[in-house]
Amino acid sequence: MPTDIETVLVAGASGRTGRAILDRLVDVDVTVRAHTTSSEKRQALRDRGAEAVVVGDLTDPMDAARAVAGVDAVVCTVGISPDPRALFRPLVDGVGVENLVHAAVAAGVELFVLESSLGVGDSRRMLPAPFRLLVLPVLKAKNDAEAELRTSGLTYTIFRPGRLTDAPATGDVLVGEGGATVAGSIPREDVARLMVAALFTPTAHDRTFEVVSRRGKRGKARGLVDVDWTYPGGEVTTVEVLVEGKAAAEEEPGEPTEPESETEEEPTGEEETEE
Repeated sequence: MPTDIETVLVAGASGRTGRAILDRLVDVDVTVRAHTTSSEKRQALRDRGAEAVVVGDLTDPMDAARAVAGVDAVVCTVGISPDPRALFRPLVDGVGVENLVHAAVAAGVELFVLESSLGVGDSRRMLPAPFRLLVLPVLKAKNDAEAELRTSGLTYTIFRPGRLTDAPATGDVLVGEGGATVAGSIPREDVARLMVAALFTPTAHDRTFEVVSRRGKRGKARGLVDVDWTYPGGEVTTVEVLVEGKAAAEEEPGEPTEPESETEEEPTGEEETEE
Protein backbone atom coordinates (compact mmCIF):
# COMPACT_ATOMS: atom_id res chain seq x y z
CA MET A 1 0.00 0.00 0.00
CA PRO A 2 1.48 3.39 -1.01
CA THR A 3 2.65 5.72 1.74
CA ASP A 4 3.03 9.47 1.25
CA ILE A 5 3.36 10.40 -2.41
CA GLU A 6 5.89 13.19 -2.94
CA THR A 7 6.85 12.97 -6.62
CA VAL A 8 4.49 12.10 -9.50
CA LEU A 9 5.40 11.34 -13.10
CA VAL A 10 2.75 12.27 -15.68
CA ALA A 11 3.57 10.16 -18.74
CA GLY A 12 2.15 11.61 -21.93
CA ALA A 13 1.88 15.00 -20.26
CA SER A 14 1.56 17.02 -23.47
CA GLY A 15 -1.48 15.07 -24.66
CA ARG A 16 -4.89 16.55 -23.94
CA THR A 17 -5.64 14.30 -20.96
CA GLY A 18 -2.09 14.72 -19.71
CA ARG A 19 -2.40 18.50 -19.78
CA ALA A 20 -5.65 18.28 -17.84
CA ILE A 21 -3.89 16.15 -15.21
CA LEU A 22 -1.10 18.71 -14.89
CA ASP A 23 -3.72 21.39 -14.31
CA ARG A 24 -5.27 19.26 -11.54
CA LEU A 25 -1.90 18.71 -9.87
CA VAL A 26 -0.96 22.40 -9.70
CA ASP A 27 -2.55 22.85 -6.28
CA VAL A 28 -1.47 19.46 -4.91
CA ASP A 29 1.51 19.28 -2.56
CA VAL A 30 3.59 17.01 -4.79
CA THR A 31 6.53 17.47 -7.13
CA VAL A 32 5.39 16.93 -10.71
CA ARG A 33 7.61 15.49 -13.41
CA ALA A 34 6.23 15.59 -16.95
CA HIS A 35 7.11 13.16 -19.72
CA THR A 36 6.86 14.07 -23.40
CA THR A 37 8.30 12.84 -26.68
CA SER A 38 8.93 16.39 -27.93
CA SER A 39 11.71 18.63 -26.64
CA GLU A 40 9.83 21.59 -28.14
CA LYS A 41 7.15 21.17 -25.46
CA ARG A 42 9.43 21.47 -22.43
CA GLN A 43 8.61 25.10 -21.67
CA ALA A 44 4.88 24.67 -22.20
CA LEU A 45 4.87 21.85 -19.66
CA ARG A 46 6.89 23.89 -17.17
CA ASP A 47 4.44 26.75 -17.63
CA ARG A 48 1.68 24.29 -16.75
CA GLY A 49 3.26 23.43 -13.43
CA ALA A 50 5.77 20.65 -14.13
CA GLU A 51 8.90 21.15 -12.03
CA ALA A 52 10.89 18.81 -14.26
CA VAL A 53 10.42 17.58 -17.82
CA VAL A 54 11.89 14.40 -19.26
CA VAL A 55 11.91 13.85 -23.03
CA GLY A 56 12.02 10.32 -24.33
CA ASP A 57 10.46 7.45 -26.27
CA LEU A 58 8.87 4.97 -23.88
CA THR A 59 9.27 2.17 -26.41
CA ASP A 60 12.97 2.46 -25.48
CA PRO A 61 13.51 0.78 -22.08
CA MET A 62 16.34 3.18 -21.22
CA ASP A 63 14.09 6.21 -21.75
CA ALA A 64 11.39 4.60 -19.62
CA ALA A 65 13.91 4.02 -16.82
CA ARG A 66 15.01 7.68 -16.94
CA ALA A 67 11.40 8.83 -16.77
CA VAL A 68 10.54 6.97 -13.54
CA ALA A 69 13.81 7.32 -11.63
CA GLY A 70 13.08 8.77 -8.21
CA VAL A 71 9.29 9.10 -8.47
CA ASP A 72 6.72 7.68 -6.07
CA ALA A 73 3.77 7.40 -8.46
CA VAL A 74 3.10 7.27 -12.19
CA VAL A 75 0.01 8.64 -13.92
CA CYS A 76 0.11 7.28 -17.47
CA THR A 77 -2.00 8.62 -20.36
CA VAL A 78 0.17 7.65 -23.33
CA GLY A 79 -1.35 6.22 -26.49
CA ILE A 80 -1.43 6.69 -30.23
CA SER A 81 -3.98 8.75 -32.08
CA PRO A 82 -5.94 6.69 -34.65
CA ASP A 83 -3.55 6.49 -37.61
CA PRO A 84 -3.01 3.36 -39.76
CA ARG A 85 0.66 4.26 -40.18
CA ALA A 86 1.19 3.91 -36.43
CA LEU A 87 0.25 0.24 -36.56
CA PHE A 88 3.49 -0.61 -38.34
CA ARG A 89 5.75 0.40 -35.46
CA PRO A 90 5.87 -0.64 -31.79
CA LEU A 91 2.82 0.82 -30.07
CA VAL A 92 3.42 3.01 -27.05
CA ASP A 93 0.02 1.75 -25.79
CA GLY A 94 1.59 -1.69 -25.40
CA VAL A 95 5.40 -1.84 -25.47
CA GLY A 96 5.78 1.69 -24.12
CA VAL A 97 3.50 1.12 -21.13
CA GLU A 98 5.04 -2.28 -20.46
CA ASN A 99 8.52 -0.71 -20.44
CA LEU A 100 7.28 1.94 -18.03
CA VAL A 101 5.79 -0.72 -15.76
CA HIS A 102 9.05 -2.72 -15.72
CA ALA A 103 11.04 0.44 -15.01
CA ALA A 104 8.61 1.43 -12.24
CA VAL A 105 9.08 -1.94 -10.54
CA ALA A 106 12.87 -1.61 -10.72
CA ALA A 107 12.72 1.96 -9.38
CA GLY A 108 10.52 1.10 -6.42
CA VAL A 109 7.52 3.15 -7.58
CA GLU A 110 4.60 2.77 -5.18
CA LEU A 111 1.53 3.42 -7.37
CA PHE A 112 0.71 3.31 -11.10
CA VAL A 113 -2.48 4.88 -12.48
CA LEU A 114 -3.18 3.92 -16.10
CA GLU A 115 -5.57 5.32 -18.68
CA SER A 116 -6.64 2.43 -20.92
CA SER A 117 -9.85 2.33 -22.99
CA LEU A 118 -13.30 0.86 -23.27
CA GLY A 119 -13.14 -2.06 -25.67
CA VAL A 120 -10.11 -3.57 -23.95
CA GLY A 121 -10.26 -7.05 -22.43
CA ASP A 122 -13.58 -7.96 -20.86
CA SER A 123 -15.03 -4.56 -21.84
CA ARG A 124 -14.79 -5.33 -25.56
CA ARG A 125 -18.57 -5.50 -26.05
CA MET A 126 -18.81 -1.87 -24.95
CA LEU A 127 -17.13 -0.73 -28.19
CA PRO A 128 -19.09 -0.98 -31.48
CA ALA A 129 -17.96 -4.10 -33.37
CA PRO A 130 -16.98 -2.43 -36.68
CA PHE A 131 -14.75 0.08 -34.93
CA ARG A 132 -13.37 -2.59 -32.62
CA LEU A 133 -12.15 -4.57 -35.63
CA LEU A 134 -10.61 -1.45 -37.15
CA VAL A 135 -8.44 -0.75 -34.10
CA LEU A 136 -7.87 -4.33 -32.97
CA PRO A 137 -4.04 -3.99 -32.79
CA VAL A 138 -4.36 -0.98 -30.49
CA LEU A 139 -6.85 -2.75 -28.24
CA LYS A 140 -4.59 -5.79 -28.06
CA ALA A 141 -1.62 -3.59 -27.13
CA LYS A 142 -3.64 -1.92 -24.38
CA ASN A 143 -4.84 -5.30 -23.12
CA ASP A 144 -1.25 -6.56 -22.93
CA ALA A 145 -0.24 -3.42 -21.01
CA GLU A 146 -3.11 -3.86 -18.54
CA ALA A 147 -2.12 -7.48 -17.95
CA GLU A 148 1.52 -6.53 -17.42
CA LEU A 149 0.55 -3.93 -14.84
CA ARG A 150 -1.80 -6.26 -12.93
CA THR A 151 0.86 -8.94 -12.58
CA SER A 152 3.77 -6.57 -11.87
CA GLY A 153 3.34 -6.38 -8.11
CA LEU A 154 2.78 -2.62 -8.29
CA THR A 155 -0.25 -1.07 -6.63
CA TYR A 156 -2.37 0.15 -9.53
CA THR A 157 -5.63 1.68 -10.70
CA ILE A 158 -6.76 1.23 -14.32
CA PHE A 159 -9.38 3.43 -15.94
CA ARG A 160 -11.15 2.44 -19.16
CA PRO A 161 -12.87 5.64 -20.30
CA GLY A 162 -15.35 5.81 -23.15
CA ARG A 163 -14.81 8.14 -26.08
CA LEU A 164 -12.96 11.19 -24.84
CA THR A 165 -14.37 14.65 -25.47
CA ASP A 166 -13.05 18.17 -24.90
CA ALA A 167 -16.20 19.26 -23.06
CA PRO A 168 -15.86 20.77 -19.56
CA ALA A 169 -15.86 18.41 -16.59
CA THR A 170 -19.33 17.30 -15.56
CA GLY A 171 -18.47 15.97 -12.09
CA ASP A 172 -21.21 13.40 -12.73
CA VAL A 173 -19.54 10.15 -13.71
CA LEU A 174 -20.74 6.55 -13.89
CA VAL A 175 -18.10 4.11 -12.66
CA GLY A 176 -18.46 0.47 -13.63
CA GLU A 177 -16.39 -2.52 -12.59
CA GLY A 178 -16.43 -5.89 -14.27
CA GLY A 179 -15.96 -5.28 -17.99
CA ALA A 180 -19.28 -5.07 -19.81
CA THR A 181 -20.64 -2.28 -17.62
CA VAL A 182 -20.97 1.10 -19.34
CA ALA A 183 -20.64 2.60 -22.81
CA GLY A 184 -20.59 6.15 -24.09
CA SER A 185 -18.36 9.19 -23.77
CA ILE A 186 -16.68 11.24 -21.08
CA PRO A 187 -14.85 14.59 -20.97
CA ARG A 188 -11.08 14.37 -20.57
CA GLU A 189 -11.42 16.75 -17.63
CA ASP A 190 -13.53 14.17 -15.76
CA VAL A 191 -10.98 11.44 -16.51
CA ALA A 192 -8.14 13.66 -15.28
CA ARG A 193 -10.02 14.35 -12.05
CA LEU A 194 -10.51 10.63 -11.40
CA MET A 195 -6.90 9.75 -12.21
CA VAL A 196 -5.58 12.35 -9.77
CA ALA A 197 -8.10 11.23 -7.15
CA ALA A 198 -6.91 7.63 -7.55
CA LEU A 199 -3.54 8.69 -6.13
CA PHE A 200 -5.25 9.45 -2.81
CA THR A 201 -8.07 6.86 -2.76
CA PRO A 202 -6.87 3.53 -1.30
CA THR A 203 -10.22 1.83 -2.00
CA ALA A 204 -9.57 2.35 -5.73
CA HIS A 205 -6.25 0.55 -5.69
CA ASP A 206 -5.74 -2.77 -7.49
CA ARG A 207 -9.00 -2.30 -9.39
CA THR A 208 -10.08 -1.67 -13.00
CA PHE A 209 -12.93 0.74 -13.73
CA GLU A 210 -14.96 1.56 -16.83
CA VAL A 211 -16.05 5.21 -16.81
CA VAL A 212 -18.40 7.44 -18.79
CA SER A 213 -20.24 10.61 -17.89
CA ARG A 214 -23.91 10.28 -16.99
CA ARG A 215 -24.81 12.62 -19.85
CA GLY A 216 -22.63 10.69 -22.31
CA LYS A 217 -23.94 7.24 -21.35
CA ARG A 218 -25.16 5.06 -24.22
CA GLY A 219 -27.52 2.17 -23.48
CA LYS A 220 -27.96 0.49 -20.10
CA ALA A 221 -25.41 0.72 -17.32
CA ARG A 222 -24.54 -2.41 -15.35
CA GLY A 223 -22.09 -3.32 -12.62
CA LEU A 224 -21.86 0.20 -11.24
CA VAL A 225 -19.99 0.81 -8.00
CA ASP A 226 -19.82 3.55 -5.38
CA VAL A 227 -16.30 4.81 -4.70
CA ASP A 228 -15.47 7.48 -2.12
CA TRP A 229 -12.93 9.39 -4.22
CA THR A 230 -10.53 11.52 -2.21
CA TYR A 231 -9.60 14.63 -4.16
CA PRO A 232 -6.64 16.92 -3.39
CA GLY A 233 -7.41 19.23 -0.52
CA GLY A 234 -9.20 16.51 1.44
CA GLU A 235 -12.48 16.59 -0.48
CA VAL A 236 -14.24 13.23 -0.43
CA THR A 237 -16.91 12.65 -3.04
CA THR A 238 -19.00 9.56 -3.67
CA VAL A 239 -19.94 9.04 -7.29
CA GLU A 240 -23.69 8.57 -6.94
CA VAL A 241 -24.67 5.48 -8.89
CA LEU A 242 -26.68 2.35 -8.28
CA VAL A 243 -24.95 -0.89 -7.44
CA GLU A 244 -25.08 -3.96 -9.63
CA GLY A 245 -28.55 -5.45 -9.85
CA LYS A 246 -30.22 -2.04 -9.89
CA ALA A 247 -28.25 -0.48 -12.68
CA ALA A 248 -31.07 -0.71 -15.18
CA ALA A 249 -32.63 2.27 -13.42
CA GLU A 250 -29.87 4.37 -14.97
CA GLU A 251 -31.70 4.05 -18.30
CA GLU A 252 -34.06 6.99 -17.87
CA PRO A 253 -36.59 8.25 -20.45
CA GLY A 254 -35.59 11.52 -21.98
CA GLU A 255 -32.01 11.36 -20.68
CA PRO A 256 -29.84 13.78 -22.68
CA THR A 257 -27.33 12.18 -25.01
CA GLU A 258 -24.36 13.31 -27.05
CA PRO A 259 -24.99 14.47 -30.63
CA GLU A 260 -25.22 11.64 -33.16
CA SER A 261 -21.91 12.62 -34.73
CA GLU A 262 -20.24 11.69 -31.43
CA THR A 263 -21.79 8.31 -30.69
CA GLU A 264 -18.91 5.98 -31.46
CA GLU A 265 -16.19 5.44 -28.92
CA GLU A 266 -12.51 5.41 -29.81
CA PRO A 267 -9.61 3.81 -27.99
CA THR A 268 -8.32 6.46 -25.62
CA GLY A 269 -4.95 7.91 -24.80
CA GLU A 270 -3.08 10.36 -26.99
CA GLU A 271 0.55 10.31 -27.98
CA GLU A 272 1.57 13.90 -27.50
CA THR A 273 3.32 14.09 -30.87
CA GLU A 274 -0.08 13.62 -32.45
CA GLU A 275 -1.59 16.67 -30.74
